[in-house]
Amino acid sequence: MAQLYLVRHAKAGERRLWNADDIERPLSKKGWKQAELVGKRLAKHDPSVLLSSAYVRCIQTLEPLGERLDLQVEVDERLTEHEPVEPLLELIREAPKGAVMCSHGDLIPAALQRLKKAGAKIATQPDWRKSSVWVLQRSKHGHIVKATAWPPPVL
Repeated sequence: MAQLYLVRHAKAGERRLWNADDIERPLSKKGWKQAELVGKRLAKHDPSVLLSSAYVRCIQTLEPLGERLDLQVEVDERLTEHEPVEPLLELIREAPKGAVMCSHGDLIPAALQRLKKAGAKIATQPDWRKSSVWVLQRSKHGHIVKATAWPPPVL
């Protein structure tokens, strides 16, 4: 059974107060603390690859983990906000065991809903908050059989 991790990016500055392109909106001070704690927890699970949406806040969410493990954060467009969910589901089927993937609050719930419809057991109450992590158990046939939500770290 392969274990994968789907992370919602940590807290960023408010969208309505950001004047530049939203792709460039960075983490807030609280978001950096969340990213550090998420990275500390995930480092114990032997991540193999770090995949992220191109949005700065997603990349930054995985950077502390990458620094701990000497892994580079790689951009994968299938994790990008406002994109269709099917490519993300394909990534979840194909990603290497131990992959950590950072995405957004629109795609993660959509993906979990589709995985549930396909037969995955949702083992916990859904948690869509920023810096929450979904632990996905994938069978050797590429099907997600179980999904468990870790709540955001307590600051």
